[in-house]
Amino acid sequence: MAAERDGGIKGLDSTIRRRGLRDHVYERILQLLLSGDASPGARLSIDTIARQLDVSPTPVREAMVQLERTGLVTREALKGYRVAPPLGLGQLRELFEARMMLESEAARLAAPATAEMLAELRAAEEAHRLTGGRVIAALRAGANDVELTTAYFAADAAFHRVVFEHCSNRYLTEMSENLGAQVHRMRQSMEHGVTDVREAIAEHEAIVDAFAGVTAETPQDAMRRHIEGVRARSLDLEGA
Repeated sequence: MAAERDGGIKGLDSTIRRRGLRDHVYERILQLLLSGDASPGARLSIDTIARQLDVSPTPVREAMVQLERTGLVTREALKGYRVAPPLGLGQLRELFEARMMLESEAARLAAPATAEMLAELRAAEEAHRLTGGRVIAALRAGANDVELTTAYFAADAAFHRVVFEHCSNRYLTEMSENLGAQVHRMRQSMEHGVTDVREAIAEHEAIVDAFAGVTAETPQDAMRRHIEGVRARSLDLEGA
């Protein structure tokens, strides 16, 4: 019995380590894709990436399967993986329409906010604001910090995730996770990088204030205004 239990624990430890390695490899490849160093259509060799990261091909292959689900990479039979082409203007417009419906509805369902939700939302807003401040400083210095940009996007996603986690609708939450994969592709398609940090910070603050009842604006309207702002800045609709 003890031997069986020890064997089970060792097997679990091995699974956790393997999953951690796969997640690490996934993040490294994701940074490569978001940096723009790998051009659309470029071939992604599993063996080459494995050598560069000093890992076996297995976690790289597992990470590629995950990335294929995001749409950031594509797989061709007998040819392997390639960097996916960026989203076209029509696809970007459709993506923002979907975000508008999902996120504004999640904000409506999450209201009125509980004390627990407000605490989580304020913490997420603070993390986003602090990371955004570092991005602004880097932009002023003319630096292109891929890890910092990735952290900023992660902080942004974490803020929105709080709303979905408290909307009490598991299907909306699942849909948002699937949509998040396409948001990665949207960021890959943007030519000017992160340039709307100040606006996004202010809009997140307005969302928190709406949930806290500080302003007359409803959380749904504050979220809708934020997504509309991101859409306008991302697509440059005035010139489109």
